[in-house]
Amino acid sequence: MAATPEKVRKGDARRNRGQRTGYSTGANAAAAATAATLGLVLGRVPEMVEATLPNTTRVRFAITNGWVGQDQAGAVSIKDAGDDPDATNGAHLTAVVRRMPDGAGRVDLKGGDGVGTVTLDGLGLTVGGPAINPVPRRNIIENVSLAGAPLLARGDSLEVTISVPGGQEMAKKTLNARLGILGGISILGTTGIVRPYSTAAFRASVIQAVEVAANQGQDTVVFTTGGRTEKCAMRSFPALGEVCFVQMGDFVKAAFTAAVRQGMRHIIVGAMVGKLTKIAQGLSVTHAWREAVDRDLIAEAAREVGAPETLIEAVRAAETARFAAEQLGELGLAVAFHRALAIRAIRSLRGRYPGPHRLTVLACNFEGQPIVTVEESEID
Repeated sequence: MAATPEKVRKGDARRNRGQRTGYSTGANAAAAATAATLGLVLGRVPEMVEATLPNTTRVRFAITNGWVGQDQAGAVSIKDAGDDPDATNGAHLTAVVRRMPDGAGRVDLKGGDGVGTVTLDGLGLTVGGPAINPVPRRNIIENVSLAGAPLLARGDSLEVTISVPGGQEMAKKTLNARLGILGGISILGTTGIVRPYSTAAFRASVIQAVEVAANQGQDTVVFTTGGRTEKCAMRSFPALGEVCFVQMGDFVKAAFTAAVRQGMRHIIVGAMVGKLTKIAQGLSVTHAWREAVDRDLIAEAAREVGAPETLIEAVRAAETARFAAEQLGELGLAVAFHRALAIRAIRSLRGRYPGPHRLTVLACNFEGQPIVTVEESEID
């Protein structure tokens, strides 16, 4: 008889998430800019180009919509994010390169339609300039400089404008507006490679958001694990400006390290029961596939607030923290239970991220409503 396949649970790291890598917006922008530059040099835009990624590997990119006009040329490289669920997958990274005679051999980079404009300090980018991060900026210029060497050698300059049709709509699915990047997406990519379910871009956006808040003179930051907890936190702390609220997602360590580095005096965490438990466990990353929820910790919190023994054992055997929250809620113990978890979370965070800041934890329910707020000063 054939063996029954072993069941793979939702949080199991062995789940097949797809392994096909893709390329960043920066890599595609560099490819499009290279193709357009070759259009000026050769008189035609090639259908394939080879570009050097920031990690120094050479990659061939397909090019579409190439054209050559008087002293300018354009090209498009369509982003393929591989198996990563990227908001910019399928984006048409578009480059127009203009030759400027007697321009002293420079390469100037500009942002066009669909590329965001930086409006706040703290991103390492010029306020008022395009949201093209430093690494892809250098990479685009290096690739254009190589492709356009014959033109630059005779003293011409090249003006490169990167645009992304539909970039404003894509940006609505990102954290750009919170970072003060308005009107489009960012051109990103420290290596040029997008790995499936990559955490690098989101982690970087969390750090940037903290830096932006600090540069706006804020000394309080509110970390939340998602949209519902952020709305809960905004209702609970209405006096704080929007820039203070940062969706850290699963990245506890990145968020807290940035907040401590920026000298934040008050750090607030908003979470629902599952993430709250994982924070109490001391996890640096709380994603489901990283590590299972500690059911013993949940059971002990349930025991502490007076849950009956039968329920405690049921909690210990349950797959999710939500089971405990719902069952204890029916007994009128929701506030006490979440307070017990919040206290554990505060103690864990204090031990892992020391500093002069004070801590507050806000526990939210599954509808995004506040259950209880616990201040560090309340803990013995």
